[in-house]
Amino acid sequence: MLNSLKLLCSFYLNLHTSLLVPRCRFCSVLSLYLSPSLLDSLRFHGSSQKLIRAIPSLRFRSVLLHWTCLMVCSSLIVQAGRTRIGVFAQGRHQLNNFNKTLSVGFGFRTTAAKMMMVDSSTGEKRVEMFDIPKEKVDDGGYIGGGWKNDDGSLSCGYCSFRGKRSTMEDFYDVKAFKMEGQTVCMFGIFDGHGGSRAAEYLKKHLFSNLMTHPQFLTDTKLALSETYKQTDVAFLESEKDTYRDDGSTASAAVLVGNHLYVANVGDSRTIVSKAGKAIALSDDHKPNRSDERKRIESAGGVIMWAGTWRVGGVLAMSRAFGNRMLKQFVIAEPEIQDLEIDHEAEFLVLASDGLWDVVPNEDAVSLTQSEEEPVTAARKLTDTAFARGSADNITCIVVKFRHDKTESQPNPEAEAEPEPEPERNPEDEIQTESSNPSDEMETESIPKAEAEPVPEAIPEPKQETEPETKGEKAGE
Repeated sequence: MLNSLKLLCSFYLNLHTSLLVPRCRFCSVLSLYLSPSLLDSLRFHGSSQKLIRAIPSLRFRSVLLHWTCLMVCSSLIVQAGRTRIGVFAQGRHQLNNFNKTLSVGFGFRTTAAKMMMVDSSTGEKRVEMFDIPKEKVDDGGYIGGGWKNDDGSLSCGYCSFRGKRSTMEDFYDVKAFKMEGQTVCMFGIFDGHGGSRAAEYLKKHLFSNLMTHPQFLTDTKLALSETYKQTDVAFLESEKDTYRDDGSTASAAVLVGNHLYVANVGDSRTIVSKAGKAIALSDDHKPNRSDERKRIESAGGVIMWAGTWRVGGVLAMSRAFGNRMLKQFVIAEPEIQDLEIDHEAEFLVLASDGLWDVVPNEDAVSLTQSEEEPVTAARKLTDTAFARGSADNITCIVVKFRHDKTESQPNPEAEAEPEPEPERNPEDEIQTESSNPSDEMETESIPKAEAEPVPEAIPEPKQETEPETKGEKAGE
């Protein structure tokens, strides 16, 4: 009975091919349970193909064939139920198991799977994926959510808002997993321009491609650089038959153990707060950057002013994914910075230019510090950018590190040790009682003289640092 059912299924799958009609969802499911040899064994004769293709309307062929598949589906369910073979029940169980062991090499993703195999040129690697809660959309149109690891040492929150734009072209991605005993977290911001297809493609494929790189753990910088460029080529290939010319930025933070790698293409940005200071981990790829302008002009490109500096008078960034027409000048090679996450590292902020256009790095740090949870911090950053007049889509991710404070606890004890010093005060009082009051006046005047030059020295470095920060802000 089972063989006859498979033959019948194979018949209709081949019928789809002969009619040149795209397969319906039912046929896509059937193909999971049929062996390739069985599919190849059934072919129509030339006379049958001529008769079938004689139907003039492709739409009529498609409707007729899909209706036939629906009838076959119902009959198969009845027959399977009668014989208790449970073909579709068995298939559903197989499909569930298939989802739990998907291979990233084929581009599949599932958030429900805990274990999966990563196929690379060096062989399969066992990966334990961590569940990331699904994002939520509130009444105001804000998309947000968060995730925290088991011990609470790392937590993240994200928020995305369409803002004043008519369409949403921002995307983001968060992944966390264990590979060969190493904990890995990935955070990415993808800001599309000219459409959303490039940014959406990066959300689906960039991190999956990075996981399959054979040197991801051994040489993460090389893996990031090659994955960025290969994913760009793959996207352009997927869009070769379209008339679209979408593009996208990509700012990704990849944490392998305690080592952080930040790869950036475009004008999205990633910063880290260390001891309360904002440190940029990426430089915006703007056409007016001296090194970028020199690279573009040496390749035969032109930088023109059209409201802002643009490549060829069109694109307001010097590096991006996609943008086929400008690909000779607008490359997808990332600039990568790395650092060790120590006790001074407090949190990361990744965001699209919808935030950075109106919120400086220092403001982003102070706003994030005012919130305990990264989810509320990400929402606060988004609200602030919108309130300050951002006219773009706004998307940001906040990643907070919670270090053990055992090192800071002994410090107050060390400060408490000098408390027995006041026991010597009675002796000092005896000495002061025996001393002349004129000596007391002299001792009082000495600290005053020493204290005078101190405030004079403090404002001098402040005056030096203030113009530096203003210069940095103006450069941004």
